[in-house]
Amino acid sequence: QVQLVESGGGLVRPGGSLRLSCAASGRTFSTYAMGWFRQPPGKEREFVGSISYGSTNIFYADPVKGRFTISRDNAKNTVFLQMNSLEPEDTAVYYCATPAARWLTPTSAAGYNYWGQGTQVTVSS
Repeated sequence: QVQLVESGGGLVRPGGSLRLSCAASGRTFSTYAMGWFRQPPGKEREFVGSISYGSTNIFYADPVKGRFTISRDNAKNTVFLQMNSLEPEDTAVYYCATPAARWLTPTSAAGYNYWGQGTQVTVSS
């Protein structure tokens, strides 16, 4: 059974940084893409970015390009989301996700089958 557990959320001032982690278990981590999504208060869940199984392809949503960086450590079954220059608009519950199919790197929620429980990120002064 695939399990994803996010950590690293919290309260940060505008302009600050946070690093989220997502630990995966239950299958061979290194052959599946990983994605990050977020759900701001009162809004729909939205794509943040995704990384292919071998880190060759990394995609970002326009609002986070140049500020957020996705990486993964296949030896530790963990994917990371480094968030810099945070803005109040980045306030959301952040989720990691992974698809059922190997090798693909989806860029929408429809492509993901397994989700973590989410971690709250609040950007406020």
